[in-house]
Formats: sequence, C-alpha cells, structure tokens
Amino acid sequence: MLGTDFRTGSPIWIDLGSPDTQAATAFYHAVFGWEFVSAGPEAGGYGYFQKNGGTVAALGPLTEAEARSAWMTYFRTADARATSRAVTDAGGTVRAEPMAIGDATFAQFTDPQGAQFAVLQSDKGLQRASEDDTLVWVELHVGDPDAAVGFYRGLFGWRTEPMQAPGMTYQVLSVAEGDQQQGSFGGVAPLQDAREEARWVPYFAVADADALVTAVRDNGGTVLMPAANVPGVGRIAWLADPAQAVFAVLRPDPRQA
Repeated sequence: MLGTDFRTGSPIWIDLGSPDTQAATAFYHAVFGWEFVSAGPEAGGYGYFQKNGGTVAALGPLTEAEARSAWMTYFRTADARATSRAVTDAGGTVRAEPMAIGDATFAQFTDPQGAQFAVLQSDKGLQRASEDDTLVWVELHVGDPDAAVGFYRGLFGWRTEPMQAPGMTYQVLSVAEGDQQQGSFGGVAPLQDAREEARWVPYFAVADADALVTAVRDNGGTVLMPAANVPGVGRIAWLADPAQAVFAVLRPDPRQA
C-alpha cells in the first residue's frame, strides 16, 4: 500500500495548481477537513494541506499561461537530472527542468501519451497516507497502457500485475523493491472515452464515499462518476473541485486492508 516509507518510484508528493488558492483552501477544508499552512512569504503563495498536524498534500497558484487547474503526482527519484534525461530519451517532454529547493530537487514532465507527472529527489515527502482523507492510490489513464508501463518501468523499474476488471485489463503498479503486494501504490487503465485525456488521477481514502460525494456537490464541485462498488477494491467516486481539478475517492474494502 501507498505509504511514507519512500523508495524509488514511490509517490512521494502531490500538489494542486489552482487559479484561486483561497477558494481551493475553502473547498478542501469543507470536503476533507484539511488546514492550509503557508510555506512562507517567499514561497509565492505555495503551502501545505495538513490533517491532524501532518502534511497530506500541497497547494499553489498556477504559474503557466493558460494552465488548467490539476493535481500533480510526484514520484521519488534518486537523481532528478538522470530521470530528466531518461524521460527525453524515451519520448517524453520536460516541462520544468530539474530545480533545487533546499536539499530537494524536483522536475516536471509529460509522458509520451500526454499525461503530466513530476519527480522529487528527496527523502522527505507526505507525512500521512493511506488513512482517511489522505492519498491512498494513484491511477494513470492512457490510450495505450502497455506502452505506458514500458515508459515508466524504464524510469523507475516498476513491477506490474494484471488484474481483470469489467471490460478491461487493469495493471497494478508496485515499486521494484520488496514484496510486490505491499509495494503496490497505483494502477494503469485504458481510456474509456475518446474525449477523456491522458492523466494521473489521485485517490483519497475516505470513511464514507457517499457522504464525500454530497460534500463535493454542496461545496461547488462536480460529480463525474457517482459512488459505486468495485468488487475486491471498495467504493469509489470520481469528482472535480470548483476549478475542475479531477480527483477520486475510495472507501477501501475492509478485506483489502
């Protein structure tokens, strides 16, 4: 399961780029109970979402012209510059060159199918995960899942395990080290609609998916897929915040805990 013992290829950080950080703060506080803590006056409005005193995500203003609000998933790397070269060599695009901030280095990319992601070279990341109102899973939706698996395996050495789901084969992702099941953190699924764009979608664990859907609707968000049961996984829903940043929620099946 996704945790805070970060290894190469682990999701280590997640942040939201928003056109209105005050509105985003109010929305996610109402929905998940998150508190926003500024990173300081020199951070340009960037700061941390926290729950019970631990960082669960981050938030900052959009910095690119005509950029759309979206969640960005960061994967741990031992060498951000080497990963940047590997992305280019494998047909991806560098959106933000490796940049050092304190003792950490980050970079942002677009994979060959158009999904944006990032890396962080650091031993520090999210302080809470896989508990209520925190990140529990990340999922890649692309037109060619096999090609995507090959691309990311070349960067991070990820292992995959196929799982049959209604109408598709779902690829469960895990880090290269340790037990495959314990190291799983996400999956790859084929696009289900020609209008859907390639992207990474974060899933947040919740105690009650239906109540969360209601909270999203009541606070100006959009329900993209109502809460539904997925056998052996749990109850999930796809949602968007008022700025149309897409995310999902999962009430895990207790038998999978």
